[in-house]
Amino acid sequence: MAFSSKLGSLLRQNGQISMTSMLNSIRCMSTSSKKLFIGGLSYGTDDQTLKEAFSGFGDVTEARIIIDRDTGRSRGFGFVNFADDESASNALSAMDGQELNGRNIRVSYANERPSGPRSFGGSGGDRGFGGGFGGNSGY
Repeated sequence: MAFSSKLGSLLRQNGQISMTSMLNSIRCMSTSSKKLFIGGLSYGTDDQTLKEAFSGFGDVTEARIIIDRDTGRSRGFGFVNFADDESASNALSAMDGQELNGRNIRVSYANERPSGPRSFGGSGGDRGFGGGFGGNSGY
């Protein structure tokens, strides 16, 4: 019942909020999500800076910048985990599109990574890393 009343409230406000914000709010209500994806980060942003930027919204249990394993440099995105759903929701609403270290950041709920082996290249299966040439093509 709470879900349907909140949905009705969001629909009535449709002219005041973006469709993305509305969909993120609905997603938050339908699932438990304490983990946020933060994109568009400056390469100079580190874990501590990210944690400090989001700690005003609640208890941040983890803030992590993703580092490129080959270069050791930031990949420009990271994740922030909160102790509760409400803090994550408040942080998403307040921080999406805001500036952090000179860059406008994108904040959304993190998608769970599918389990199982990751595929590389376009060949898939057990043909190795492929890279666009499917199987034995005479090269």
